[in-house]
Amino acid sequence: MYTAEQLTRRDASPLTRAMMAGGTAQLLVIIISFYFVIRFLVIGEGYNGVQITFWLNVALLWFNTVVGMLWEKDMYGHYFMCREFFWEDVGNLAALIAYHAYFVALWLTWSQHGIAVLMLVANGIYMINFIQWILKLMKSYGQRRQG
Repeated sequence: MYTAEQLTRRDASPLTRAMMAGGTAQLLVIIISFYFVIRFLVIGEGYNGVQITFWLNVALLWFNTVVGMLWEKDMYGHYFMCREFFWEDVGNLAALIAYHAYFVALWLTWSQHGIAVLMLVANGIYMINFIQWILKLMKSYGQRRQG
């Protein structure tokens, strides 16, 4: 997964720390977003929370995307879709598309309920990608311990 030089660069890179902070922040916002979306879908209250967490998710997703692209360039020489992180980048792209479908839904004048369901789907796509990222991170730490 990583060469010894890449592991050293990864561990020393401020981009690695920025990705960890951004990923952690986004996970917290996703959890809060799930709460607001499910609450709205079940009892019809808290739509403002759905919208606020949507905007936070989009901002954090773009932050994490840009930092991740810079990190991939530093580690592997490609800004996006490098072989080593191809599936994580595909998942990230799917999450970007799902979150930006919100703007299409607004343009098409979807109901608040429809938009909340869309946010639930977007959050789910992000969580699948986040799990991929965590598994890759665990694999890299296992590689570090082995040698």
